[in-house]
Amino acid sequence: MMISTRGRYALTVMIYLADHGDGRFVPLKEIAEKESISEKYLENIISAFSKENYLEGLRGKGGGYRLTRTPAEYSVGEILRLVEGPLAPVSCLEQSPNPCEKAGTCRTLPMWAKLGDMINRYLDGITLAEFADVMADREEES
Repeated sequence: MMISTRGRYALTVMIYLADHGDGRFVPLKEIAEKESISEKYLENIISAFSKENYLEGLRGKGGGYRLTRTPAEYSVGEILRLVEGPLAPVSCLEQSPNPCEKAGTCRTLPMWAKLGDMINRYLDGITLAEFADVMADREEES
């Protein structure tokens, strides 16, 4: 499993909003400039988050985007699954039930399934709030 640029940028946007939002609407242009990501590319990512109500947007002066929940209520796993799809280590585990004709006799499938469960549990156990805490700790150390 490899996380794409889209997945990494999606996580970056959500962390930025968690760190800098404080209830205000953050302009997309600000995120693009501060994170050195194309604004056009971010529009595509933001669209997916808005459709699923992860973010709310406001147009016009003072507009932008903000989280609809607290940072502690967003897991890295759910963010990545929204933009990447299933986080399965092998393609045959991306669908349920497993469409592979060899699933019943595959000797490695249990291993891949266990790895997939570990990946999902790990990423679901990390919240946006934890990234904000890490950044605050780093700033205090400086």
